[in-house]
Amino acid sequence: MRILLLGKDGQVGWQLQRSLAPHGDVVACGRAECDLADTDRIRSVVRELRPDIVVNAAAYTAVDKAEAEPDLARQINAVAPGVLAEEAARCGALLIHYSTDYVFDGSKDAPYVESDPTGPLCFYGRSKLEGEEAIRAAGGKSLIFRTSWVFGARGENFVKTILRLARTKEHLSVIDDQIGSPTPAAMIATVSGVALAMLRHGALLAKGESRLYHLAAARPVSWCEFARTVVGLGAQAPGFALHLQPEAITPIASAEYPSAARRPLNSRLDCRRLEKDFGLRMPDWQPYLERMLQLLALKQNGY
Repeated sequence: MRILLLGKDGQVGWQLQRSLAPHGDVVACGRAECDLADTDRIRSVVRELRPDIVVNAAAYTAVDKAEAEPDLARQINAVAPGVLAEEAARCGALLIHYSTDYVFDGSKDAPYVESDPTGPLCFYGRSKLEGEEAIRAAGGKSLIFRTSWVFGARGENFVKTILRLARTKEHLSVIDDQIGSPTPAAMIATVSGVALAMLRHGALLAKGESRLYHLAAARPVSWCEFARTVVGLGAQAPGFALHLQPEAITPIASAEYPSAARRPLNSRLDCRRLEKDFGLRMPDWQPYLERMLQLLALKQNGY
């Protein structure tokens, strides 16, 4: 079983290298080996390797910057997944792809299920939705996981930004009217491995079947609540030396924090379909956050 993993250096891709290893021979590519902005290179890599499984963990994730770079964001998030799906279908491979909660407009009062109407508010969300549509249009076997608020010890994310600010600031304002589930990259990778095993590497999928699942941790919170938890736990870890206290983080509305891209107020994802099909129960994100802070503390202290 040969597995092509794209985006090996990202938060999720880094974790997938370990979780995919038991399932076959993993060929992991970063941008240097396969730049998703280069369509010809994508086709060349897949045709040379002829994998049984293609896992696309690469994406354009700079949400605000995408408003100023729509062509590049669309190429990586929409065109490239479609090309990958076409090439996977050509060689009979299963494609696993990761999408986002930002495909929704956030106006629903309850968690979103997979069949809910989409309506992205920003170009990043639109480009990711176009990627989903391109994959389905290719007609091959695919698994698409929509996830949210990803964090991990690898790469840049909200947790690391808050820790950096907490070292120098005594007061901070954080948005409190956007609600979602912080989702550990390690959890996404683990669930992907479980799904792959239970589907026997895609053999149990019907020809041309495309499955869509929501994959997010339990216990939605606001960005402000999440930031307070990060700072509270960070203050207990050795070596961070934080000046900021959790109670000094002030909640503000999205309207008070202007940004280039609009984001959904409700990013909650209903994961019951995923839990039912694979016998899983989505865990709370906090134990993963605690482990991440421990790892960052060890790294900071030279271990």
